Amino acid sequence: MAATSDRFHELRSLLRSYQVVGYAFDDTEEQPGAALDAYLRQAVLHPARAARAAAEIDELLAVGLFSSEIADDVDLLPHINPPHGKSVESCLAVVRNHLVRFLTGPGTPSRIAPQTSWEWKERFPELSHLLGAYFHQDFSHEYSSHKEALDDYISGVSPDDLRCVTQEIRDFLGLGESDQQLKEAAATLGLRVAPPRGVRLRQWLVDVQGIIAHHVQG
Repeated sequence: MAATSDRFHELRSLLRSYQVVGYAFDDTEEQPGAALDAYLRQAVLHPARAARAAAEIDELLAVGLFSSEIADDVDLLPHINPPHGKSVESCLAVVRNHLVRFLTGPGTPSRIAPQTSWEWKERFPELSHLLGAYFHQDFSHEYSSHKEALDDYISGVSPDDLRCVTQEIRDFLGLGESDQQLKEAAATLGLRVAPPRGVRLRQWLVDVQGIIAHHVQG
């Protein structure tokens, strides 16, 4: 059977959460570990994601992790290490049980800041795109100013993306992080250049949000 890159799309995203905390399953039957906790905090915003991940784990376990039918699809998944004495299949079954338990009552969105780099980028995907793709380490080779880079971003994405990033900036600034924490979080999202001279990061992001919002409003 031909592989399809989307067969285990949501499971692939879930397992990437494990990559950034050491490539190991750290969940128990009673308690999700750091990676799964991060995933579930994001799934509260979109519970259908958890349902898809659980269904994909069911499919993978039903077919068999080492089945030739899904070998190419499995190769696309991050390879996460089970603890001693456990198998990948048994670890995935534990993850699946936590997902099913979560779906019985997803709860309310967490008010705490993301705890891993995966979670920051999942929580603020469009802001990560803006910062990482336009204010990266080669910024000075591509743009003469922050305004030029921002104009390039605005002209290159859809109105929906612009509306999304304005809300994400608002939410990002609303986390109540200190200036140092905000700087670290922005770097995690891809920011590699300082704001314009004489402007603090928080104020620059407020200015960026205002410029984009004004553009969206016409």
